[in-house]
Amino acid sequence: MLKTAILAAVTTVTALTTPASAEQSSWRGSRDNEWVTDLPLENGLTQRILYLAPPRPRATLIMLPGGSGEVGVQRDGDLRHDDNFVVRTREDWVARGYAVLIPDTIAQANLRGARSSPVYGKLVEELVAYAHNHVQAPVFLIGTSQGTIAAMNGAARARPDSISGVVLTESVSVPGRLSTETVFDADPSAVQVPALVVANRDDACDVAPPEMAPRIVAAMTRSPDARVLTVRGGFERSAKACGSLSPHGYYGIESEVVGAIASWLREHGD
Repeated sequence: MLKTAILAAVTTVTALTTPASAEQSSWRGSRDNEWVTDLPLENGLTQRILYLAPPRPRATLIMLPGGSGEVGVQRDGDLRHDDNFVVRTREDWVARGYAVLIPDTIAQANLRGARSSPVYGKLVEELVAYAHNHVQAPVFLIGTSQGTIAAMNGAARARPDSISGVVLTESVSVPGRLSTETVFDADPSAVQVPALVVANRDDACDVAPPEMAPRIVAAMTRSPDARVLTVRGGFERSAKACGSLSPHGYYGIESEVVGAIASWLREHGD
């Protein structure tokens, strides 16, 4: 299976921490710190990332999208799928002084069911190392929906002092029809960094009920500061309650949510 091959490839990935000269940069934008890069993995596979940054980033945010994980980053910097909350707010984060690193899926594989695995946690760990190699600034993991599983996994496996915190937005905490994987499968008790769990009271997505947020916080028993941030509001443009353009994806209240998360980031050392 393709997913098995991809996960096998990232088990021994070492190329993400190589110098910039070893990267396969396919596009550079109008800003100095804006590019698409294909990072070589095993078996001829690559990990494509989109990187955006202001001149002097206060921190780097590794954005882990929901759904299947596919963003569709093109070689010219265009995105095929940019509705996801952590993707469509990228310019807002850059305007607030943050570098943003968005990984695409590998070979367009569906990441549902794979994000809590040790090998995917290893890939997140290598993305953190890549971020540190480019900017001497704190690194935070931010996941949304299914991407919160990846963020929790990465935080649970993070090397000491490699990340400054993790943000989980509209966390998948209940098994669904397409995937039974939840944040509780990603070893929350191993997280040892500050954590913010954002929950929208108006989120009607069946796999991310807002009332589960306190349980997610309680599961991170080793975090020095795990808390819930409650928001409300948003509009329904997506056809489904778990769609990105809905209260589940903070559609219509993006600025409010980004601002609240940014305040927490500043509190924790950005």
